[in-house]
Amino acid sequence: MAASAGFLNAVLDLYFTNVSHAEIGDPTGLVGSTTPGNFYISLHTGDPVAGTQTTSEATFGSYTRQAVVRGAGFTVAAANVSNAAAVSFPQGSSGSETITHFAIGENDTPTAGTVFMSGALDTSRSAGTGITLEFAIGELDVDLT
Repeated sequence: MAASAGFLNAVLDLYFTNVSHAEIGDPTGLVGSTTPGNFYISLHTGDPVAGTQTTSEATFGSYTRQAVVRGAGFTVAAANVSNAAAVSFPQGSSGSETITHFAIGENDTPTAGTVFMSGALDTSRSAGTGITLEFAIGELDVDLT
């Protein structure tokens, strides 16, 4: 069974851009949140999708998950979610590792939060001492088709 692109976009819009999904149950439908809140981008050395936000999560010094506001922080189109603004991580203060994946999840603290989506970076990135990782608009991209 496959989901239609229209359905996928409506679900992704509700979750990531806080846009109501009309006509579900009644004309108001599934309504977006009054306060959109944040999702958190985490960096990983392997794909965390089968685990939690701590699965293969980056450990270089000064690393922290970065908040992205539901709504303005994401773009949804053609069953795809991507970052609508640049996402920057603090400059590394120690360590060295290769970042291959990112995840969008629910938790800002280094605990085992739920991974909503994950994606492989187009090009792996070195992280660690003296390196500031920044991802341009649309670079953190997950395609559901």
